[in-house]
Amino acid sequence: MTVKTADLCDRADDVLQVVQPLFRDFGGHSTFFGPISTVLVREDNALVREVLVSPGEGRVLVVDGGGSLRCALVGDRLAQLGIDNQWRGIVIYGCIRDTVELSEMPIGVRALASNPRRSAKNGRGTRDIAVRFADTQFVPGAWLYADADGIVVSAERCH
Repeated sequence: MTVKTADLCDRADDVLQVVQPLFRDFGGHSTFFGPISTVLVREDNALVREVLVSPGEGRVLVVDGGGSLRCALVGDRLAQLGIDNQWRGIVIYGCIRDTVELSEMPIGVRALASNPRRSAKNGRGTRDIAVRFADTQFVPGAWLYADADGIVVSAERCH
């Protein structure tokens, strides 16, 4: 199914949040959508891994990494876990790495930038809470839609 963010905005702009255009497309799927699951972490991706090994059931993982550009929170190994466990996409308010590999993988990946440095693995963070960045509130269970034009969030499914 194809869902265009511009068409969604034309039909339901009053109920959508449009994510500030800060994110670059790194994944093999530039268009993806699904219910949101969240993690809040700071330069530590152990919780991200823990979530991606759980059943994704077509969801999109939104990672609030505080906008840190100091290390990567997702690379090809974590993306592969997401693929294996049926996650549709990952949006990271932070960095990724393994850009060449990610571009060939069948998953949507958006992030601020790339950084080759790996993150800590201490397991600090919080899962499935509302997070806010890029002028948008991301609430678990809300719907995220991403394509070449941008990212929008709706409290309910709108396709």
